[in-house]
Amino acid sequence: MDSEQETSNNTPPIPPSSSLSNSQKEGRALYYHHETAIIDEGATIGEGSKIWHFSHIMPGAKLGKGCNIGQNVFVANGVVLGNNVKVQNNVSIYEGVTCDDDVFLGPSMVFTNVMNPRSAVVRKNEYRKTHVGKGATIGANATIVCGNDIGAYAFIGAGAVVTKAVADFALVTGNPARQTGWMSRFGHRLHFDATNQAVCPESGVIYELTDNYVRECIQDNN
Repeated sequence: MDSEQETSNNTPPIPPSSSLSNSQKEGRALYYHHETAIIDEGATIGEGSKIWHFSHIMPGAKLGKGCNIGQNVFVANGVVLGNNVKVQNNVSIYEGVTCDDDVFLGPSMVFTNVMNPRSAVVRKNEYRKTHVGKGATIGANATIVCGNDIGAYAFIGAGAVVTKAVADFALVTGNPARQTGWMSRFGHRLHFDATNQAVCPESGVIYELTDNYVRECIQDNN
């Protein structure tokens, strides 16, 4: 549903320590940021991360190792991104959002943090938190209404509007988003048989469906 790609085909290498800013040296974080990107003092950026054109990382934001932040991305104060989080172009991640490792945020997807915003009413003390679990994918132009957590390895289809919590490995699509299936850790649709088991065609891992809950079966290789 989304094409995963680097923002630039000519990705520069991580710069040597001699070209790092003082804040980068002090934090010992060897990361790349384009000259048009704004990294506020107090932001924490993990080693090997890349931050592209016109993006803004606020103070207090924490990015893990190996993250890729596309063009025109805003990361607010207090946001936490795990390792290897990929954020595509034109995404705003507002205060209250946390993402575990390996999360994929598709182009122009939307987070919110207030249920009933009004320009004339200050609701900063009413921000609702949203957590995105490890390995989850949120498709292009999807909207996550605040306060609804996304489970590990869940898959949110392009353009979906999520208005309730999403289970681990669940596939949801539409407006409002409804669950239409299950996905494997590798991003393949799972087809359960009469014994409520399914096999990922790429990894070969067996999944089991019990009481509307999917789990990976641990295989004994001995």
